[in-house]
Amino acid sequence: MANDGGLSSFQKRMKAVPLAARQAVQPALMKGAEEIAALQRGLAPDDPATSAPDLKSSIEVTGPGRATPPYSQPGGSMVVPENAVAITAGNSDVRYPHLQEFGTRNHAAQPFFWPGFRLGRKRAMNRVKRAIGKAIREAK
Repeated sequence: MANDGGLSSFQKRMKAVPLAARQAVQPALMKGAEEIAALQRGLAPDDPATSAPDLKSSIEVTGPGRATPPYSQPGGSMVVPENAVAITAGNSDVRYPHLQEFGTRNHAAQPFFWPGFRLGRKRAMNRVKRAIGKAIREAK
C-alpha cells in the first residue's frame, strides 16, 4: 500500500470528532445549566407569607430527551432536543414566574430569570467550548 502522507489517519480522526464532541459536551452543558439555575435561584424573591411551593424550588434544569414541567416558563412543556439543556421556572403549582419577572400593572417587576441567565452565560459557554476543544484534540 502506498504512503498517503497521513491522509487516512486524518480522515479517521475527522470522522471521530463529531461523535466525541457530542459526548463531551453533555456534562459541560449540564454543569453550566446548573450554575445558571443556582444564580437564578439566588436572585428569585422569597415569599415568606406563604407555605406553598415557592418560585426558587420551581427553577429546574432539564437535560436532553427529557420533558420540561407543564406550565413552565419560557415556553411551557416541551421535549429538550439532543445537545441542549433547558432551564425553566414554574410548574403546575407555581404558575406566576412570568408575572414576577416582568411585573403587572399592580406589581413591580422583580427580574430573576434573565439577569441570572446573563450572569452565567459566558462562563457556561466557555466551559462548553473547552469541552469541545478537548474532545477534538483527544479524538483518535
